[in-house]
Amino acid sequence: MTVPSRYKGIVYICISALCFALMAAFVRLSGDLPTFQKTFFRNFVALFFAAGVLIRKRIPLRLGDRRLLFPLTVRALAGTVGMIGNFYAIDRLVLSDASMLNKMSPFFAIVFSYLILKEKLTVFQLSAVIIAFGGSLLIIKPSLQNVDLLPALAGFAGGMGAGLAYTCVHYLGQHGVKGPLIVAFFSAFSCLFCLPMLLIQYEHMTAVQLLCLLGAGASAAGGQFTITAAYTHAPAREISIYDYSQLIFSTTLGFFLFGDVPDGWSFLGYAVIITMAVLNFIYNSRRHGSASNNDNDREKADK
Repeated sequence: MTVPSRYKGIVYICISALCFALMAAFVRLSGDLPTFQKTFFRNFVALFFAAGVLIRKRIPLRLGDRRLLFPLTVRALAGTVGMIGNFYAIDRLVLSDASMLNKMSPFFAIVFSYLILKEKLTVFQLSAVIIAFGGSLLIIKPSLQNVDLLPALAGFAGGMGAGLAYTCVHYLGQHGVKGPLIVAFFSAFSCLFCLPMLLIQYEHMTAVQLLCLLGAGASAAGGQFTITAAYTHAPAREISIYDYSQLIFSTTLGFFLFGDVPDGWSFLGYAVIITMAVLNFIYNSRRHGSASNNDNDREKADK
């Protein structure tokens, strides 16, 4: 029996969510190392995976249009800053809190797509973004008495950086830039970006810490390749919501590995953000379905 392509996409995106949850757990397990050091080694491993794909598929290291170098650089810078914010939050927050703040990225992608790509922003989408931001405040708990405020803001900024990075990836994909080239450029850029701080702040690592960082890099590479496979089997409107399964994996790993238990406000924030993600997912699916039906009607009328 042939498995429908959509179901394959769902399986791949759930595997990707597990990989990224494992990446976060490995980052935390690596202990009290500088954030820049963790970011460098995570991307150093990913660079080898990306380079291997480039060589195997014989993808040339060049862009068809030099003007694409700017959005490629913006993607790399935003992704690097976003990762640094995410890793800083992972080390200092409940694992599921850090994960959910990073999952604000799709809502930031909506905003940046409107501001940069001039894509249409409907009233419903704008409302979903505003309510999701409100949900993130329940996790951040902005207060001078909150000792976790800075890590929470860093996690929120990490989601913002990831959202901008995804917007640039969408633009680059529309202009024919191959995914492995984008990943390789990002990984190399991130390593060079972190290198000065790595040299200044470098701390000796035990064998266990090094293995954890290598595990983080391998998990991240697995997440990147499986999420790419997911979107080659099914469009985002059909499977993107399953990416939030990462919250389940992160909450489970956080509890069993670190004894993390989110508070009531965080759970309420999770519920708000996931609800907005589900509603936006349904809205986009119906909107696309209506557009497809209208196109089919026009084609029949032309015939």
